[in-house]
Amino acid sequence: MSPRGRRHLRGLAAGAALVLALAPAPGASAADGPPGRLPQTRVEPSFGAALTRSMARLAAAIASDDPARALAVFFPEPAYVRMKTGRIPDPAADYADRLVAFLRLDVAAYHHVLDAGRPARFVRVVADPAYAQWIPPGACENGIGYWHEPGVRLVFAHDHRFVSVGVDSLISWRGVWYVVHLGPNPRPRDVGTVLGYTLGPGRPGPPGGC
Repeated sequence: MSPRGRRHLRGLAAGAALVLALAPAPGASAADGPPGRLPQTRVEPSFGAALTRSMARLAAAIASDDPARALAVFFPEPAYVRMKTGRIPDPAADYADRLVAFLRLDVAAYHHVLDAGRPARFVRVVADPAYAQWIPPGACENGIGYWHEPGVRLVFAHDHRFVSVGVDSLISWRGVWYVVHLGPNPRPRDVGTVLGYTLGPGRPGPPGGC
């Protein structure tokens, strides 16, 4: 990404790190502390009710065009910094200037598509557990391993029909799925981009990636 593009995304992400620090994370308790500051585990996250609740929160953020709400189910910054330390030059800057900035752009893009005509109502999430893969330490510029799930689908009732959009990547921390890329990664331009809008539930995946 060019320096100009990074500056543009940095401006869009201003203040998001503070919101993320204050946002409750799924599966975390006040006694345990922020989940991103706790050690990773190899527990594979569930594809049941916990994932549905998490994706419903993401859908609510899209419906309200409020990326701050999406940060509650976004991969924790402390965990990302731990994973990337020694692998990329400035993990904290990459988190704010790229990951969170793209999330903000994508929430707006998804809202624009799903709010056309009349607001969309979240119905369910479609995922294929067979696509979940443990990414070992050392792969994909990460010093810590994690579970990865590609191409989850969010299904909405919209304008008297069912439509769906994709979530590019979920990754795990301590047995919980978190969004790390909402729109496609990589993408040809630094703009908000909706992944796989289609009539009906669509198909999750494709498998692979990290």
